[in-house]
Amino acid sequence: MDALDLTRIWFGCGNFGGIGSSPRLRSAGDSEEAALQLLDHARRVGLHKFDTANTYGGGASETILGKWLRAQDSAFAQQAQIATKVGNPHGCPPGDTPLSRTQIAHHLDMSLSRLGLERIDLYYVHEFDRVTPLEETLEAFSRVAEAGKIDRFGISNASLADVKAVMELADERLLARFEYVQNEFNLLATTDAEELIPFCAGQSLRYTAFSPLAGGLLTGKYRFGEEPAAGTRLAHAAEIYAGYLNEQSFAAIDELRRSAEARNETMPAAALRFVLDTPGVDQLIIAPRKIEHFETYGLAPQS
Repeated sequence: MDALDLTRIWFGCGNFGGIGSSPRLRSAGDSEEAALQLLDHARRVGLHKFDTANTYGGGASETILGKWLRAQDSAFAQQAQIATKVGNPHGCPPGDTPLSRTQIAHHLDMSLSRLGLERIDLYYVHEFDRVTPLEETLEAFSRVAEAGKIDRFGISNASLADVKAVMELADERLLARFEYVQNEFNLLATTDAEELIPFCAGQSLRYTAFSPLAGGLLTGKYRFGEEPAAGTRLAHAAEIYAGYLNEQSFAAIDELRRSAEARNETMPAAALRFVLDTPGVDQLIIAPRKIEHFETYGLAPQS
């Protein structure tokens, strides 16, 4: 990837201390030592955008990222952009809802503390809880923005209807900082390309794709009908990727393999290029778990 592409890439910290937000997968995540090494290498290849969430690894992801940020020089720390999220049900106690004003205020302060920041550059609704009135959630976001605790905000795991509803209320409440939509998008999950991505582009919303490698399926390391190797993401959390495990998906993976070989390109690099080349996709999130993965993505240390 060329230098221009680096400005479109966020380093995802969703594997630090666990895989995503699930308490069941805490033991399957990257250790603090491994995570800090990955962050060091992310900086070496030229990345300066980092995406996490309050519930990744039960808070461990934010804690590790915060520790790493405090160890960086001031010039890099000022350049770095940090995105985190609120609203995952795993972070909500019984009797409340994930996107209530009290939960947003509480978790934002916790995130700021763990990250060692005074302000979050980009704060996401992680997923809509469908119980809390949207007006209450956006009012809470407005209050923390006015208090200087967040700069911009976005929504994740959102439908076109969600985006339109948030836009309408944001306009009413003068929430001009609504800029981002973060959804799953890759060669095997292209539904958003039909309506949502073009809509976002038309409204100057920055569509950011997560899971561009479909949980590792687009690296070519899995085979249809075969058990995944022990310790892999698919072995730990097959239910998350069940929708991909069909003949049609693996036929697309085989086609990706052939086209990548014809261009003398790795499968991961080809899969990322597919996402970046999709009209209307502004950015994507990568989450390598080994240093050598960066090279297969086409990311080399800066000279």
